[in-house]
Amino acid sequence: MKVKPDYRRPVDIAHGHIDMNHGAGGRASAQLIEDIFLKAFDNEFLRQGNDGATLPVAPELLRGGKLVMSTDAHVVSPIFFPGGDLGCLAVNGTINDVAMLGARPLYLSASFILEEGYPLRDLQRIANSMGSASRNAQVPIVTGDTKVVERGKGDGVFITTAGIGVVAAGVTIGGDQARVGDSVLLSGSIGEHGVAVYSRRESLDFETEIQSDTAPLHTLVADLLNALPAGSLRVLRDPTRGGLATTLNEIARQSKVGMMLDENCIPIQPQVESACELLGLDPLYIANEGKMVVICAHEVRDLALAALRAHPLGRLACEIGEVREDPNYFVQMKTKLGGRRVVDWLSGEQLPRIC
Repeated sequence: MKVKPDYRRPVDIAHGHIDMNHGAGGRASAQLIEDIFLKAFDNEFLRQGNDGATLPVAPELLRGGKLVMSTDAHVVSPIFFPGGDLGCLAVNGTINDVAMLGARPLYLSASFILEEGYPLRDLQRIANSMGSASRNAQVPIVTGDTKVVERGKGDGVFITTAGIGVVAAGVTIGGDQARVGDSVLLSGSIGEHGVAVYSRRESLDFETEIQSDTAPLHTLVADLLNALPAGSLRVLRDPTRGGLATTLNEIARQSKVGMMLDENCIPIQPQVESACELLGLDPLYIANEGKMVVICAHEVRDLALAALRAHPLGRLACEIGEVREDPNYFVQMKTKLGGRRVVDWLSGEQLPRIC
């Protein structure tokens, strides 16, 4: 006989599972929120207990700054992978989307689509990871929502996060700002996240375990802004889905320019390169979650590289190419063999469900 859960008691994290009552808005929903999410995300704004959060105005706004907002959905499979999980990925990914506009991230929201039958211990693990990531980044999760779908209709957990930040007056950074002659920089090696997720999904064993690079980049962006003269930093972009190649094509199209890259200058860890060769993947198109592309005026590239390399997340920063005039907006690359090739847009999807 199936025992009906007693929702007057605390949630049984060790043995319990999500059921449809957890999404019904009653006592079960309140207990789920209180026993898992509030404990994991606890902060003064969540403790207000309202459907939204009342937030203070950032000082930058009073000095002529602008508000920035971004939202992102996260459907990674598997949910837990070497170096991270769905929870920290959701937090870091949205922080980075806000930071890539030159903004200081302030607050996050999070909504969860939970599948009936999902283990509460795994949900708690995800929530704790999100709480830890948000506290470490000093960007609190201030509001959220939870819904439950029937068994077989949700694949465990989907998370959507939104982020709000503020960009200081006079800072204009965007994909349409690249200019002919600018330098293209990269904050570190590429391909770790996609290969880490794929290796766990396919139960692949490599000689050295490849870890996801998921990390919040807002402090790295802040250091870069502080180091460079006003107006010299043009574009910031984190090369997530579609990888470095797709990101650069997006920027080239937005700015109506071309680019020339040097394959010898693009850092790839040996184990990632070996895994890509084995799997028939091109690391230029593999998602990253803790790296960023920086396009800046050529005359400040040394300042930019010094600022990046002084930060733990930018130690391997390097110049990988330059912005050129091109009416076709092509991204090209000098190959290791001395030839040239077009680095085109990603066609299809090499690795689905990566972020």
